[in-house]
Amino acid sequence: MNLHWLHKIGVTATLVATVVAIISIDQLWKEEWNILFISFQATAPFLHVGGVVAITLLAWLVAGQFARAERASFQVVLCIAYLSVVLALYLVPLTISSPCIMLKKDLGSRPAIFGHRGAPMMAPENTLMSFQKAIENKADGVQTDVSLSHDGVPFLMHDNLLRRTTNVDEKFSERASVHSSMFNWTDLEQLNAGEWFTTNDPFWTVHSLSASDSAKAANQSVCRLDDLLSLAKASNISVILNLQDLPVEHPYNNNFINITLETIMNSGILQHMVVWLHDKDRQLVRQISPDFQQASESKREVSALIADGIFSLYLRYSQINVKEVREYTSRNLSTILYTVNEPWLYSVLWCAGVKSVTSDASHILKQVPSPIWLMPPDEYNLMWITSDVISFTLIVGIFILQKYRLGSIRTYNPEQIMLSAAVQRSSKDVNIMKEKLIFAGCLK
Repeated sequence: MNLHWLHKIGVTATLVATVVAIISIDQLWKEEWNILFISFQATAPFLHVGGVVAITLLAWLVAGQFARAERASFQVVLCIAYLSVVLALYLVPLTISSPCIMLKKDLGSRPAIFGHRGAPMMAPENTLMSFQKAIENKADGVQTDVSLSHDGVPFLMHDNLLRRTTNVDEKFSERASVHSSMFNWTDLEQLNAGEWFTTNDPFWTVHSLSASDSAKAANQSVCRLDDLLSLAKASNISVILNLQDLPVEHPYNNNFINITLETIMNSGILQHMVVWLHDKDRQLVRQISPDFQQASESKREVSALIADGIFSLYLRYSQINVKEVREYTSRNLSTILYTVNEPWLYSVLWCAGVKSVTSDASHILKQVPSPIWLMPPDEYNLMWITSDVISFTLIVGIFILQKYRLGSIRTYNPEQIMLSAAVQRSSKDVNIMKEKLIFAGCLK
């Protein structure tokens, strides 16, 4: 490259920094890359129109270069390259498969919304206040993580350690690195499970809480399973239970499921309101609680799931595509996808036929009355063809205009102008050629 050495260093440094940044982002957000495909499904029809507008505007520059070019070979290459991009963009809709391109009558029912660990944007996760907030905001159910204390009390905690969501470092600093299930309940109930929320503000939402709610959130305690079940029973909402693995040395490691089932049965909650995720000892669970909704976190063949008595799948939204969702639905298998916080994503999954989602933002998703956009196939085809025809017409017109404006410039050169002046052409002709000479010099 014909660049100053400082520029070369700058370009090299920029390239290296870009590569390092991409690698770092890939490591930090590896699972998030899959959302790009889903976002394209949500925006593809509009991105196509935007792309057509952009390539049409670019025609002015391309046509200008085409008209000024001295060599025919350059004109051919430029024209082929540009028209190839234009044609590809015009035909992109053939590859677009957005679930929201459908007739309104084919739209399924609104996906049920489960508060993920309650309403963690409005209260500390997995606390009684969090579940109460989810219910206040009309969530259809809640999801939670169940662990078992060292003395056999089922409680709600997602992390293996207590450090992130409690003040264990202050209360029991010497045991802060111990698995949460190795604490007795008498110790767990002494911990503050809310102060971290108001201090760290994980969702940048604390400022929206009232003074009383903020004070209440800061004084939450670790929640027992039976407290949640009593609340769910009184509110008639469903509960998704995800049992955490206990350490091998835990005294109740082999009885965890039995103790949890006993707690559920004693709570009086209706069995069909419980969604059971744990794969271990499913046969035992069916014998004790035959009306539980059995759900799996493993995506398998439909026949294998049905044979195991499983009629729900609990998956991350990026682990399943529209075709699979509709196939499962046709075989009476429902899908529960996590963790869906954005209205646009909820809309896409609604169009796809998803039955339920878990969300940190149940209060936001409950305000979505219908998919953000829904377009009949005929209407989309009309939009596609119309935008392409208008674009092509404008491109042809731009090329003709630019050829008319600039095409004659290269037929004049300094020798012609001087010769014309020498043979005393009319002053009008000479002035025109001089103007073109000056313009040509500016272009160079």
